[in-house]
Amino acid sequence: MYLQVNGHATYCYTGGKPFDAARPTVVFIHGVLNDHSVWILQTRYLAHHGWNVLAVDLPGHCRSEGEAPSTVEEAAVFIEALLDAAGVARAALVGHSWGSLIALEAASRLKERVTHLVLVGTAYPMKVSAALLESSLNDPMRALEMVNVFSRSTLAAPPSALGPGTWVYGTSMALGRRVLASNPRVNVFHRGFKACDSYANGEAAISAITCPVLFVLGALDQMTQPKAAQALIAAAKEGGKSVKVTSLPVGHHQMTETPDATLFAIRDFLKT
Repeated sequence: MYLQVNGHATYCYTGGKPFDAARPTVVFIHGVLNDHSVWILQTRYLAHHGWNVLAVDLPGHCRSEGEAPSTVEEAAVFIEALLDAAGVARAALVGHSWGSLIALEAASRLKERVTHLVLVGTAYPMKVSAALLESSLNDPMRALEMVNVFSRSTLAAPPSALGPGTWVYGTSMALGRRVLASNPRVNVFHRGFKACDSYANGEAAISAITCPVLFVLGALDQMTQPKAAQALIAAAKEGGKSVKVTSLPVGHHQMTETPDATLFAIRDFLKT
């Protein structure tokens, strides 16, 4: 489905179901050098079990027009405009990695418009190593290889992940190349990493949200290590928020390495 957001065509995957603004809605936000497809397994289930899903391609990524966000704050403003364009009064936000920071910042701004917040593979601060920042700018294919080695705890995901024996490393490499090539004007790889690295409003944002929050963390995650999420978790609890933490025995791409467990964690949380 395409929506006009800020004057640009914006692609949202709806899980194979017609969008109905009267139903409860979940917005899925991808990470750096990803697109809507990383959520394919979770979104299809929810779309066939009573939810609207809007798995968005961020501006300047793959099927979506517009300028690629250069900061988390810019992307959060886009999420608000997306909800307005879809005619959605309230929605749950689910974000992975960079997308988790975008969801967090958007929830802090939208207040009661956000019913649930799910942060998958999150960290704060989400610092990016100097080597990866430099490589993403000057040698993106090398940086893509590095990221996919660091992100994975397995080379072949379980049968429910896109088919038996899915080569998750190769699949992710192909997706990264496609996303990078989709925008010849801007290096969305480096821009996304810079946005993660420079975001400084995490603790203030988690204090400002008004909804329950779920953290879905990978115990073997080398990109956003679980210990790097503890400050956000502590700040949420200290602020009296309803907080749930789910730890999965995988790396940074929980959606394909433990697709069922990731789905069930999100599904059960959305019922609260």
